[in-house]
Formats: sequence, C-alpha cells, structure tokens
Amino acid sequence: MKPCLLSVLFLCHALINGNMCEDSSTYTTIYDGIDLDEILANERLLARYVNCLLDAGPCSPDGKELKNNLPDAIQNDCKKCTTKQREGADRVMNYIIDHNPDDWAKLEEKYNSDGSYRKNYLENKESEKTSAGNKSKQEETSKEKSI
Repeated sequence: MKPCLLSVLFLCHALINGNMCEDSSTYTTIYDGIDLDEILANERLLARYVNCLLDAGPCSPDGKELKNNLPDAIQNDCKKCTTKQREGADRVMNYIIDHNPDDWAKLEEKYNSDGSYRKNYLENKESEKTSAGNKSKQEETSKEKSI
C-alpha cells in the first residue's frame, strides 16, 4: 500500500511532476523525460526538491506540483502513476534511503510516518541479496558438477 507512496512522491511529482491529466486517470507524463541520474548526482538539486517538500525552501513549478499531488499519490498508492513513474519513484526513494538517510527520515516523518516504505524496501533489498547469493552458489555447484 504505502510502499510506493514515498516513491510516488518523488518521481511522480518532483521528477516526473504530478500535474493531473485532463481525464485524471493518470498523472501527466509531460515530465517523464526528466533525467533522474542528473538529479540524483547533483546534491544541490536533490536538496532543493527535498527542501521544497519539507517546507524548508522555495519550490520550482514542478516542485510545487509534486508537493500538491504527493498526498493524493500516497493516499491512493500511486494508482494514477504510470509504470515509468512508479519505477522512477522507487529508484529515487531507494537512493535517498541509501545515500541521504537524514533527508529520508524527515520526508518519512512528514509523508510516511509509519515507516512502511523503508521497511518494505529494506526487506526487498535483503531478499535480493539472499537470492543473488543462492544463485551464485547454484552456479558454482553446476560448474563443479560439470568438471
């Protein structure tokens, strides 16, 4: 439910910017071309979005849209997000959790106070590590048997 919520929050709006489409079945795709790598690689740019969301700094036009639409995206589990928006939102949120934990804590307090997104992300991350480790062991065993 709320796992995608903070994801949604960032990509869907800050990076994908959540202007609503006229039919309101999905958020606008006008910002889908935003370069997420550029934003994530630029601490100052990322900080501007975070500060906007936290009411700690000015908002760009797309930041304002993110801030306005984020509660809806969180409440409705990103139902209006496109696949690209969901994937990008997850990528941004995962980056913030891993690289900017202080910012994540502030965003989480404001938008996901039960901590469900972070918990789900960390569980998935651990599961992926375990799965990758098991796959490597299986490949090694296969190679040994063929020798």
